[in-house]
Amino acid sequence: MRIRRTSHLLALTALAALALTACEDGAGVKDEGASHPASSTATAAQPTPGTDKGTGTGSGTAPTKDTTGSAGSSGKSGGTSGGDTGAGTGAGTGGDSGDKAADTASDGRVLCNGSNTRVTAQTVPRPLNHMLLTVTNTGSKTCDLTYYPILRFDEMQWVPQGAKETQPQAVTTLAPGESGYAGVLLAAADGSGDGGQTAEKLTIAFQGYTPNSDGGASATPALPAKGVYYDSSLAVTFWQQDMDDALSW
Repeated sequence: MRIRRTSHLLALTALAALALTACEDGAGVKDEGASHPASSTATAAQPTPGTDKGTGTGSGTAPTKDTTGSAGSSGKSGGTSGGDTGAGTGAGTGGDSGDKAADTASDGRVLCNGSNTRVTAQTVPRPLNHMLLTVTNTGSKTCDLTYYPILRFDEMQWVPQGAKETQPQAVTTLAPGESGYAGVLLAAADGSGDGGQTAEKLTIAFQGYTPNSDGGASATPALPAKGVYYDSSLAVTFWQQDMDDALSW
């Protein structure tokens, strides 16, 4: 009995050894073969050259950003220079424009005012209760009479407005020696005005190239010895090129 068991055990051991050898030669090769597709799958999951290029463009934003940054720096530098230039130009141009607006037109004309004209004020028989202002250019340059004269009798605290319907289509321009005119309604002909009084002094201010701006030196033309009577109806025309236009209102 012992001999048979021993023989049987030896046979089982030989079979086990044979099975192990078969596993190493067969299943092992199959296992290694199965591992290749897994490796291929891992490789396929990695970015392709095209994807790398695309990703490179994305991460390449850094060089682009640097380049842009450099351009930005240059731009900033240029912007600063541009700012300085702009400030300089703006200030210079603004100042020049301001001076021109106050004194000189774009074509070299100047404003008519008390420094380059002779101004007279005289009452007229017709229209009733009217006065005529005459401004003669005594300078060497053509001058502009802009808008309407600003009148002040004695210490009057209000300013009579220019009659809008008398505004000419173009600025009244006087060559040396020429005259311009404005009509003044002193008082209502029907006596409807109030606050009437007699003035002994008249000051005329001139406007610049924008409404109500300073046009330069004022003028103080002499009034008649008996003075000039005016009331709340006091009004004035815009400066006119023709005397008749100034007195037709």
